Amino acid sequence: MTNSSGHGGGDELDRRIAEAQAKHERGITAAEGRAETRGWAVGIEFVGTVLVSGFIGWAIDNWAGLGSRPWGLVVMLVLGFAAGTRRAMQTSAEFDTDPGNDPA
Repeated sequence: MTNSSGHGGGDELDRRIAEAQAKHERGITAAEGRAETRGWAVGIEFVGTVLVSGFIGWAIDNWAGLGSRPWGLVVMLVLGFAAGTRRAMQTSAEFDTDPGNDPA
């Protein structure tokens, strides 16, 4: 898209870039963006903790040969849930004390 006069095309491009940035930002502040990112991280960490502990319990039941089926899985899921909850609470407390998370 060229302009025969050699100028003016830049103004149109600048306007389109500004519109795209305005649509992308949606009025979210930097602190809100950090809070959203931290929330996703806490959730993923919690789910990961429960899944890993459940896998360990399943492995104990199936490969250890202890005849504990399904108690290894049940116990490890409960422990994983407790550990995930504890870690989520710790992370949330750290986030609450960070002054950079306050709205500007």
